[in-house]
Amino acid sequence: MRILVLGGTAFLSAEIARQAVAAGHDVTCLARGSTSVPPGGAAWLRADRSQGAAAYAPAAAGPASGGRWDAVVDVARDPGQAREALEALAGSARHWTFVSSCSVYADHSVAGAAEDAEVLAPLAAGTEPGADTYGEAKAAIEQLTAELAGDKAHICRPGLIGGPGDGSDRYGYWPARFARDAGPVLVPDIPADATQVIDVRDLAAWILAAAENGTTGALNAVGEPVPFHAYLEEARRLAGGAEVVAAPPDWLASRGANYWAGPDSFPLWLPPGHDGFAARSSAAARAAGLRTRPWPDTLRDTLTDERRRGLGRARKAGMSPDTECRLLAEYLASA
Repeated sequence: MRILVLGGTAFLSAEIARQAVAAGHDVTCLARGSTSVPPGGAAWLRADRSQGAAAYAPAAAGPASGGRWDAVVDVARDPGQAREALEALAGSARHWTFVSSCSVYADHSVAGAAEDAEVLAPLAAGTEPGADTYGEAKAAIEQLTAELAGDKAHICRPGLIGGPGDGSDRYGYWPARFARDAGPVLVPDIPADATQVIDVRDLAAWILAAAENGTTGALNAVGEPVPFHAYLEEARRLAGGAEVVAAPPDWLASRGANYWAGPDSFPLWLPPGHDGFAARSSAAARAAGLRTRPWPDTLRDTLTDERRRGLGRARKAGMSPDTECRLLAEYLASA
């Protein structure tokens, strides 16, 4: 296939491009390349999507090998950029994949919810997207994709994406924390809460398979739900074991510990009312061909990657050593 990846230099889009090249496809990446470049074997259209519609002119001319794009993959977060890409390219593409997110759903309280669950209202046109409107921005791009790509569109809704190369630092925090030192590890006491990750390598393979097979529609691309206790114990085992100190969630929240992501957070710990956030149904995608590896394999490879990147490095998500030490001392003193 002649595949155009809008991106191709970071995490998921780079993995898509790598796998597509390895499979023998004719791959082109449209990207700035400011921090990294597309994988070897892929053609590179160097362009900055923030510069407007003109950025897509080289891609609109079609692949260098002639003909039209058999598949276009977009991972955009900005509705304005997504619209410009769709207007320039969707008409001449056989298949269009937009990588959305399960963050588009309006309600995260129901475990097992599927694709027919209500989605958020799209971000209003002209509104600058940001971290607080991520779900609304993705919902707006879904709407644009449906309008401009029509029945050739695959709207892929991943949950948390993990595996080697994850720049969010979320899924890898716990195995890295256990491996960092042998001291007690402070954890939220949420043993039955669900975690749910899809390996970036499996997600990329699914996106390519869907393009090859002409799969369309909105489909959740998520892994199997795994209890936090099982995930934590496997992370602890892989890292060599350490004492665990489990503190009540209310106690942690009252002392400024953050949920889910960001500085001084406990990754994978979800706020109240999010019982279904990490327990969405993937039945429709699996029926269409989604396949995922066993989650312990992803966790093992994630720890290997964490060791390579440095267990003591600054992280985007997780407890800083100083904050964890302070909270641990406070909790043990009060217990």
